[in-house]
Amino acid sequence: MSKSLLLPALLLTALHLPALGEGTKQEEAPAAAAAEEAQAVPKNAPIGKDPFEGIVRIEAEFLLPDYRTPWQAGRPTSGNGTGWLVGKNKFITNAHVVSNSTKIFIRTTDDPKPYEAKITHIAHDCDLAMLEPEDPKRFADLKPLVLDGVPKLDTEVIAVGYPIGGDRVSVTRGVVSRIDFQSYSHSGIDQHLAIQVDAAINPGNSGGPVLQGGKVVGVAFQGYSGAVAQNVGYMIPVPVISRFLKDIEDGSYDHYMDLAVTDFPIENAAQLKALGLEDNGIGVMVANVDSASCAGGLLEVGDVIMAIDGSPVYNNGLIRLDGEMVDMNEVVERKFAGNKIKMDILRKGKPQQIEIALKRYLPYLMLGEQYDQRPKYVLYAGLLFQPMTRNLMEAHGIRDPLVNYWFDNYVTKELFKERPEVIVLTAILPDEVNSYLQGYQHSIVDEINGVKIKTLKDVAEALKHKEGDGKFTVVKLLEKNRPLVLRRDLAETAQPLIMQKYGVDKDSYLGD
Repeated sequence: MSKSLLLPALLLTALHLPALGEGTKQEEAPAAAAAEEAQAVPKNAPIGKDPFEGIVRIEAEFLLPDYRTPWQAGRPTSGNGTGWLVGKNKFITNAHVVSNSTKIFIRTTDDPKPYEAKITHIAHDCDLAMLEPEDPKRFADLKPLVLDGVPKLDTEVIAVGYPIGGDRVSVTRGVVSRIDFQSYSHSGIDQHLAIQVDAAINPGNSGGPVLQGGKVVGVAFQGYSGAVAQNVGYMIPVPVISRFLKDIEDGSYDHYMDLAVTDFPIENAAQLKALGLEDNGIGVMVANVDSASCAGGLLEVGDVIMAIDGSPVYNNGLIRLDGEMVDMNEVVERKFAGNKIKMDILRKGKPQQIEIALKRYLPYLMLGEQYDQRPKYVLYAGLLFQPMTRNLMEAHGIRDPLVNYWFDNYVTKELFKERPEVIVLTAILPDEVNSYLQGYQHSIVDEINGVKIKTLKDVAEALKHKEGDGKFTVVKLLEKNRPLVLRRDLAETAQPLIMQKYGVDKDSYLGD
């Protein structure tokens, strides 16, 4: 299953965001040292007059959304990463290098001039993006890098990029130490195949190619920091890169598909006998199936998955693919929207074959980091209503047990069926009209004026609705015994004054 709610605490992307006061450059290296560096060509580098001519520095200006004051444009900042030429005027980098960007520039190794670029495709679920320069003439003669395959364990690779510490291209060398499914920290919820290396991957390396034999075997994208681990970096492998390139061939990115199924290993001898299985290590039990997923209604809890597309599934959930043992979800990872898989299962001791048409699993997106979109909100008499998202929870530091319960169980207990959007009263902008109501902050909104709240649009409509004699606006909060009550006439009088006081230009944004 390609979703995960838990991430290593110090797993960080390798984008370089300048710290406050940063900006002074290191002294240039002596001429002799510079000449020696220019002549030294790593053995894993591409062959050509300039082995790194297709590797570029990417500089971006960002506007980071502010979920605490969602009516504002956001906080401006800047950063840099790395990219590389994969086709004519087409550069690959990490999604996190250019997410929330307002301007993007590309610089080559031999030209200090910045060239403006644009995002043509971005995939937040696998942390990849495609850029094209606005003026393609400068890059027309560059030679694209060539994709290879998955490198073997204990083989040497080099990571090339523009990390913190200087403006020139940098090369670090390391060994492939692990090939496994890993959490991708950019989205916070997705897991894909990733390759661990001990080459240093530092801020600014993000998006740069990892090379072996002069060909690309991965894209540097994240690493551990601090006391958790030393010299542990990760790269996005070629199967993920190739899938991204294939997906966008039709001009749009359709995202990863997900079975949304969890499994349980079958290793106990008595359990094997009870299920009618041979003791040959084949078969993994279905522990949970999300009903809204593409497997909902087809797979059942207790089914034993024996094979996917003819390849046996082992009792630990692994499958052999291209000669390597990988998580069985890797079969789904390499397919696209609308593709089908055939699954051999054992249900109550009887063999069956089912066919599953793959589709994107949408409910879990609320649990991940969101990018390139404005925060949604409704402001009424100083009461700020917002839909619950990971970004919101982090920005407001919400610790309310009930809100956290809904966030943690939104997918696993299928709470999205009851409330497609969980609306939270995140803040109360102090004003005489809402005095003594601060204790209602960080609560889930259940009803407004007798209208059940399931989406933010319901909030906007319910605030217009008049219940009873219409003199009061009544907000009922989930598992709160006392409703929040405002005099409607005073609230409507205070609304423009509060907006002026706090610099709010619009009282709501409900999305595009």
